[in-house]
Amino acid sequence: MISPTVVIVVVLVVLPILWTVVLAFQDLRLIRLRTAGLLGDYTLDNFVQVFSSSGFWSALVTTLVYSVCGTAAAIGLGLVAALALRGGFRGRTFVRASLLLPYVAPIVAATFVWGVMLNPQFGIVNEVGTRLLGWDEPIAFLSQRPTALITVIVFEMWRSFPFAFLFLTARLQAAPATLEEAAKVDGATPTQVFRHILLPQLMPTIAVLALLRFIWTFNNFDDIFLLTGGGAGTQVISVRVFDYLVSRGDIGAASAQALVLSTVLLVLVTVYYRFAAKDEVA
Repeated sequence: MISPTVVIVVVLVVLPILWTVVLAFQDLRLIRLRTAGLLGDYTLDNFVQVFSSSGFWSALVTTLVYSVCGTAAAIGLGLVAALALRGGFRGRTFVRASLLLPYVAPIVAATFVWGVMLNPQFGIVNEVGTRLLGWDEPIAFLSQRPTALITVIVFEMWRSFPFAFLFLTARLQAAPATLEEAAKVDGATPTQVFRHILLPQLMPTIAVLALLRFIWTFNNFDDIFLLTGGGAGTQVISVRVFDYLVSRGDIGAASAQALVLSTVLLVLVTVYYRFAAKDEVA
């Protein structure tokens, strides 16, 4: 009964992973792909190139900064939105539905709109900044350091917070109101109610969200590639792998970097689950 699922997993997951491992140990170029065999000359040169390249380590640091900051910002904004829309008011359903638009909008359309808005020549953000906020000159948000990295992190926060908002809203609705009512009767302030009553109930959900969002953000490619192309200090490892594969045609080096990326992610997730999320998820 489970054989169809096993076949799908093997074909779509296991075989590509094994094929990537095989390619990572071969000096293989795109132009020679048709003549390359499975049992070619294996070498460690690709991994030596990866670990000896300063570009790889800078891309890894950028990936970690982007993933940690993007994940924390998205969950934080989602928590604020969930708490703000917790109380009943007219039009709450419409507002909640509107908050989902960044998550369901096509990524190409979203990045195009952001690119137009942030354009230093005719973008509305720079227009407002120079005319109303007193900026001396337009800011190239997507083409200068460190503004570009901050911008892609903000974009990741904006695009991903509805996911956290949905999870946290569902958990808040399931929280028993009697605990909050008792705390208010005892004279607890709203901050104390949140810290001692709501936050402990939300922590298991936040732990799961942090784990999922970190994995997805760590592997993110399309947002950064469409916004900056990996330039101006925003080259994460996924963009670097794409550059090696498409621009340089170096399949072996691209596969080696992808394998290292997977290993680093596996280690980080294992450490997180072991020391931070185990008790909360349980």
